[in-house]
Amino acid sequence: MSKTLTILGGVAVAGVLAVGGWFASQHSEASLITAAQAQEATADKTVQTLPDVSLGQENAPVTIIEYSSFTCPHCADWHTEEYPTLKKDYIDTGKVKFIQREVYFDMFGIWAGLIAQCGGDPKYYAISDMLFNKQRDWIGDGKQQTISDNLHKIGLQAGLTNDQVTTCMNDEKRAEQLVATFQKNASADKIDATPTFIINGTKYSNMVWSDMKKIIDDDLAKAAQ
Repeated sequence: MSKTLTILGGVAVAGVLAVGGWFASQHSEASLITAAQAQEATADKTVQTLPDVSLGQENAPVTIIEYSSFTCPHCADWHTEEYPTLKKDYIDTGKVKFIQREVYFDMFGIWAGLIAQCGGDPKYYAISDMLFNKQRDWIGDGKQQTISDNLHKIGLQAGLTNDQVTTCMNDEKRAEQLVATFQKNASADKIDATPTFIINGTKYSNMVWSDMKKIIDDDLAKAAQ
């Protein structure tokens, strides 16, 4: 079963902005940006959206866009069980261009997104893999301090410096851009659950690898005609 969200007018009313705020400092009680402030930041002013980060050959015959949340267990299951085969057999061989688009149900997903993007495009998918593969570990007991500490550790394990991680997790402007990008993309593609896949323009809900493989192979055959 996939994790679901409600999108109204481009805003995830049941998710990202409905909860608390964003992490202000790694080990301090500094005030957090509130949900109301976040809503204002993304709704009442123009916020720059971010470009996709793609993996694989730019001109691959099949493009897969995955909408996923770093806090969605079903997304983590797909990434640990199905994604390695997709990457090995299709992305790395130039048959598929893969794009991951983040969905935010809660502030912890935003924190994870800030860590994933902290090393720039070259490190994005490597850090994303760590976040999905270690999801249960970094979420831990679900407390804010535990999660922020664990995400900080993942950043360090990915080769980022302590200062880099702290700066990224304090980057309110970047957080606003993540939210605005999520709202724009998820609204345009009518995303209501994660994981959701768009394969060569057609939307699919979560599926087992054998079903996805058939869709990819069919699209590859069409492209070869």
